[in-house]
This record gives sequence, structure tokens and C-alpha cells, in this order.
Amino acid sequence: MTIEHHDLVHELPEFRDAIHELKVKDAHFARLFDEYHDITKEVERMQAEIEPVATRVEEDYKLKRLQLKDELYAMLRASRN
Repeated sequence: MTIEHHDLVHELPEFRDAIHELKVKDAHFARLFDEYHDITKEVERMQAEIEPVATRVEEDYKLKRLQLKDELYAMLRASRN
């Protein structure tokens, strides 16, 4: 099974510079960014069956990752204004 990587720069390449800038200047963004990537790593481990879990647990992690991505995306869009 091919594992799809969901790092934020890969997911939102048009915001590459803004991601870097906000990680440096905004502690809240940096914390959410780190949390997003920690969850992404866990999901990838689950998908690779390195850390087998119930489907519901994996889905919960994916939902949390999506919520974080939405929040980060909103912050990135706001930073452009």
C-alpha cells in the first residue's frame, strides 16, 4: 500500500513562504503546525500498519488532522491580507 504524505507544504504549496514566516513569527501557528505534523506521522504509521489500531481510531486522527489543516489554512489566508 502506498502511503500518501500530507505535510502542510505539500498540501498547500502556494503558501510555502507564508508557512515559514508564520512558524517563525506566530507561536500559536507554530504549535498547531507541530501538532498537525505529529498527527500526520501517527496516521502514516497507522496506514503502514507499523502501529495497528482500530479503523475508528485512525479515522479520529484523520478528522483531527483535517480540523488542524482547516485552522492553519484560515490563518495562512488571513496572513495574506
